[in-house]
Amino acid sequence: MKLQRKNRVRALAVGALAVSGALALTACGSDDTSGGGGAGAAKTSNIKCEGKGKLLASGSSAQKNAMDVWVQAYSGACKDTEINYQPTGSGAGVTTFLQGQTAFAGSDSPLKPDEVTKSKQVCKGGQAIDLPMVGGPVAVGYNVPGVDNLVLDAPTLSKIFNSEIKKWNDPAIKKLNPGAKLPDLKIQPFHRSDDSGTTDNFTKYLKAAGDWKHEPAKKWEGEGGQAASGSAGVSSQVKQTSGAISYFELSYATAGKIPTAKLDTGAKAPVDATVDNASKAISEATQVGKGNDLALKLNYNTKAEGAYPITLVTNEIACDKGNKPETLAATKSFLTYISSKDGQSALKELGYAPLPTEIADKVRKTVATLS
Repeated sequence: MKLQRKNRVRALAVGALAVSGALALTACGSDDTSGGGGAGAAKTSNIKCEGKGKLLASGSSAQKNAMDVWVQAYSGACKDTEINYQPTGSGAGVTTFLQGQTAFAGSDSPLKPDEVTKSKQVCKGGQAIDLPMVGGPVAVGYNVPGVDNLVLDAPTLSKIFNSEIKKWNDPAIKKLNPGAKLPDLKIQPFHRSDDSGTTDNFTKYLKAAGDWKHEPAKKWEGEGGQAASGSAGVSSQVKQTSGAISYFELSYATAGKIPTAKLDTGAKAPVDATVDNASKAISEATQVGKGNDLALKLNYNTKAEGAYPITLVTNEIACDKGNKPETLAATKSFLTYISSKDGQSALKELGYAPLPTEIADKVRKTVATLS
């Protein structure tokens, strides 16, 4: 499902100001490769341009703001390549990739076994693999007049998003916020309408640490609430709706100046949704993919001090073998750049967590073997 233009969130970077509805950023960028500029400006001096023509990709809207910066920087350096990344959501992105319509896909959840099986029809002689690329916190953004320092926990969030807690002055919320002036206001929970890896990660946290009654999935299974498309859609609804609450990547909260809840994880103090706190949680991740598949398993129930538990790691999904000859060189070149030190260094200012060095190294080595 395509995001409506009015719901798009502009990337937090000087070089990504005029993003088109389809994000068809052409190779007409500046020759300046110094990496100077505002927040999120990406260095391009070490980009090795290979391949020509148009590179189509789609998927995770969680990584949209990072892709805006990466595509603008890469297109500016590589004049013969046009990259079109559409933030259609993880589910749609994987589906489109498995139909052979895109060179790679972005997904906030690792491939499922049946998706790997299907990929063998597209990846001739090989299969699709997960390449971790963008990490970061999934923030719980809210719009409650008079409340700018809110604490919530997994059990309470489970009940809020399953329509069991309906007012902001509910006793469960009061208990977590003894000093706050919570209004007698209806809670307006928003969830994703599209199949979303962000939803999958958020509900995995609710299941692991809370009282979530449904199985975690990309498709929303909770009771009640309202739906909007993409992270841009739900964050926009929170910003304009009194009493609203939703989940979306920190970059959208930062861009929209939306307050985010601290989480009571059982640690000594509630934990803020910050890049550094998410990095502490992501550092506990373990690799569960086999061979060249670098899929990670996250610890959603961490109680480590200062570790923010609702995190995601977006994977770029590509064929290990059997990539289309006309897009292989550009795909490898672009994925090598975004996993490089220069590419990853742009992420923190955008509200994302750069990959741990050892994971980024594995990603680049694996990208080099794509064929």
